[in-house]
Amino acid sequence: MTADRTGPVARTPYGAVRGRYEHGIAVFRGIPYAAPPFGPRRFRPPAPPEPWGGVRDAGAFGPTPPKPPYSEAFARYLADPSVPGDDCLNLNVWTPEPGHGARLPVLVWLHGGALTRGSSAVPVYDGRAFARDGVILVSVNYRLGVEGYGLFPDAPANLGLHDQLAALRWVHESIAAFGGDPGNVTLAGQSAGAISTGVLVAAPQARGLVRRAALQSGAPEVSDRAKVRRVVRRMATRLKVPATAAAFAAVDRDLLLRTQAEVSRRGSPVLGGPGFGIVVDGDLVPTDPLRALADGDAAPGVDLLMGWTRDEYRLWLVPGGLVEHVDRLGAVALAGAMARCRVGSEVPRGYRALHPSAGAAELVGQLVTDHMLRLPLHRLADARPSRSHVYEFAWPSLRPGLGACHSLELGFVFDTGETEEAVMLAGEGAPQALADTMHASWVGFATNGDPGWPSWDASHPTRVFDATGPHLTHGPRDAEFALWTRPLLPRQTPSPDRLAAVRRLRRSPVLRRR
Repeated sequence: MTADRTGPVARTPYGAVRGRYEHGIAVFRGIPYAAPPFGPRRFRPPAPPEPWGGVRDAGAFGPTPPKPPYSEAFARYLADPSVPGDDCLNLNVWTPEPGHGARLPVLVWLHGGALTRGSSAVPVYDGRAFARDGVILVSVNYRLGVEGYGLFPDAPANLGLHDQLAALRWVHESIAAFGGDPGNVTLAGQSAGAISTGVLVAAPQARGLVRRAALQSGAPEVSDRAKVRRVVRRMATRLKVPATAAAFAAVDRDLLLRTQAEVSRRGSPVLGGPGFGIVVDGDLVPTDPLRALADGDAAPGVDLLMGWTRDEYRLWLVPGGLVEHVDRLGAVALAGAMARCRVGSEVPRGYRALHPSAGAAELVGQLVTDHMLRLPLHRLADARPSRSHVYEFAWPSLRPGLGACHSLELGFVFDTGETEEAVMLAGEGAPQALADTMHASWVGFATNGDPGWPSWDASHPTRVFDATGPHLTHGPRDAEFALWTRPLLPRQTPSPDRLAAVRRLRRSPVLRRR
């Protein structure tokens, strides 16, 4: 590494890059970790980038992977910038001490967005605060939607996950030139990024690349292969082409994105429906990752920081006006949630007893959130107690109706609450003291595995971040969890009536506007 005040230069295995100094932090943007995944590389595993001569400029974010925009309802709350170009398998590095020898801890960030949206260019993910506090931040772009997670007979599965693994390998090979310690890497992500993080930590091919992992509002999971195939087939039907990678590669890219958005519009974290997901592939994902982490010998020695927001479901229901709609549906909505979660009536009945004033939307939202997030993370912590730390983010947004919703904690973790994009979700006047504390917890975990509260044990210690200030409780929502006797295994096959309720909800005019 050569450092001067006009632009630091670092040498990667593929060539030198020149970054920028911003507020005393060296920032490198748009560094390719793999070749552009188009042309003959379309729907193929990531290949190394072509080496370059001279010094490549790394002053601006690189191209973002193809993705459809958020609907108007969600765009009021979530930013998702797009940068045109084919060289979209790139990453960014924020470092306080560029050059060999510093051996600083490294945090690698995988963005969320349901595996169809998002990028490393979202301003909330700016890594300056982490670098300021002695942790190198690396943020990664990876293939999305049908390009990254389509399931075809003539292409490998989980290409977006392969991209993330390639980025981790780049970090292992290159981060020392930026001042990092390749033996002290924390892989972190939120939502789909957290799911990916958990899957990668469990993957045998990633062993030795990750020392710690932070899972925010996402548990390791795999999708049913038949469900992902159905999405691809529906797209193929609309496009009037075979459901093969070769045929999809010949389709205009914008048309492919529009078709993907149309086919997936009825998908919802609450109601399920069409969508892309990681699948067991016999290669990178040889088995169910949650079972591998909880019951097997996957990821020995890897520490976990994991948690959720108190009102995850409100981001899924409030922007599209679904809270009122689900409340009106009442029993029909609860029947749909029972089918989604594969539980009998005793579970929602128990939730109703614990929260007698809650409307149907709140009961459905909490039920599905527990099924998707809290229960599997709870199980994971139980299986790895001395290596797990659990949190709940409970500060409510200042935007009406959102509460402590999905994604709200991001501006606090990154200490970027002053950005316009963080304000879109949190509102004006989010407490800086809470950001200071929460960000410090992630810095501590990435540095030495200690976020500042006890690891999981039989008393279920949970750090709660809320308006009263961070405090420790023991077992938040344990009363709800006790209602689930087999949280990770299907308990009932949904009845035809319950499946019909789910279909009615997905055909809702409100949902179609999402």
